[in-house]
Amino acid sequence: MATILVVDDEEPIQELLRFNLEKDGYLVCVAKDGQDALNQVMKDQPDLIVLDLMLPGMDGLEVCRKLRSNPKFQQIPIIMLTAKGEEIDKVLGLELGADDYMTKPFSPRELLARIKARLRRINSQEEADAQIIIRGELRVDVTGFRVHVRGEETELTPKEFELLRVLVAHPGKVYSRDELLERIWGYEYDGDTRTVDVHVRHLRLKVERDPSNPEYIETLRGIGYRFKG
Repeated sequence: MATILVVDDEEPIQELLRFNLEKDGYLVCVAKDGQDALNQVMKDQPDLIVLDLMLPGMDGLEVCRKLRSNPKFQQIPIIMLTAKGEEIDKVLGLELGADDYMTKPFSPRELLARIKARLRRINSQEEADAQIIIRGELRVDVTGFRVHVRGEETELTPKEFELLRVLVAHPGKVYSRDELLERIWGYEYDGDTRTVDVHVRHLRLKVERDPSNPEYIETLRGIGYRFKG
């Protein structure tokens, strides 16, 4: 379920978008100004941002510029909204990295169609490209055998990389230790499942903020592991 951040200082617009997006099955968070938007992105890392151009304090163009200058948030699609119709605003927004642009008053139905199209494009691109898998603050380049955690490249052993690749590719799916042994090490049922536990422990040290309280790799006692996402 995708999370959409709506950034607009007009409460009626916030409520209109929240109602239509939630009705379509999206999770919605709302920010009322530019700084609030940046704080929300840091906290929630939404899948897409609907960003009003005219905001109190920091305007939408500056919010867009700041997001696009941060490697962690460069891939989040941004659809800009504005009451202005001047071509210069559209050009500036697109040059700063906005992915799409709509002028108020807008049709909620058209906006929903654009959001769906943009999210579909991201998903199909991820699959076609080999997969650059992005989950929260993790970026896994499957073909390049590279992992970035919070913007910094992290060295993993081949088995650690393969373990992470299997887990992040199917968030929410539970893998038993035996299944992971067979997929990654090629062991049959009589393999030593402690091998999996050791590698999970080492992997958590490299990708989790707090390995003792993991936010990504979850242990299901007596069952196995899954990637939370």
